[in-house]
Amino acid sequence: MQADGYAGFNKLYEKGRIVEAACWAHVRRKFHDLYQAHRSPIAKEALDRIGQLYGVEQEIRGRSPAQRKDVRQTRSRPLLESMHAWWKATLAKLSQKSDVAMAIRYALDRWSALLRFCEDGRVEIDNNAAERALRAVALGRKNYLFAGSDSGGERAAAIYSLLGSAKLNGIDPEAYLSSVLRRIADHPINRIAELLPWNLFRATPAAEAA
Repeated sequence: MQADGYAGFNKLYEKGRIVEAACWAHVRRKFHDLYQAHRSPIAKEALDRIGQLYGVEQEIRGRSPAQRKDVRQTRSRPLLESMHAWWKATLAKLSQKSDVAMAIRYALDRWSALLRFCEDGRVEIDNNAAERALRAVALGRKNYLFAGSDSGGERAAAIYSLLGSAKLNGIDPEAYLSSVLRRIADHPINRIAELLPWNLFRATPAAEAA
């Protein structure tokens, strides 16, 4: 599971059935904020080093997992080893209560999980794609009154899943939802799967396009 360092996730990793893949965007964000606030030279160097990792990722985007793993092991791994050694040496010179030291410790405390993307080509360097997909949830939770209970949250999750599935299948979510609402009153409950995005629009592409 790729996620930030939220402590609530720790129980998920305890038995080893779920493996943590930490997010480099969250590491980078801490140094970015420090550089914006104080023009810290250490934060600037950290940003440059992390930027080199993202440069590699940009070159291999879209390649197979096996190819991505090979390139990461060859090019990203040495960058990571150098960064780890630099962070350890830098941390020894800083006040342990400083903001820069806390940013470095955030990364070092999650180092094994931050290396996960080098060990598995299926893993991304960060979880930005997931965060972008959940942006609508973060905005909506401030406005959707029906999600003020457990049952409301479950219904919201079902709707988000349907609309997200429509997007993944290249279907306009609004067109999909409109189509379902037009049909569902007269649709047999034992054939409800026919109204799932990949079934509904595949079954009647001409009608839905119209």
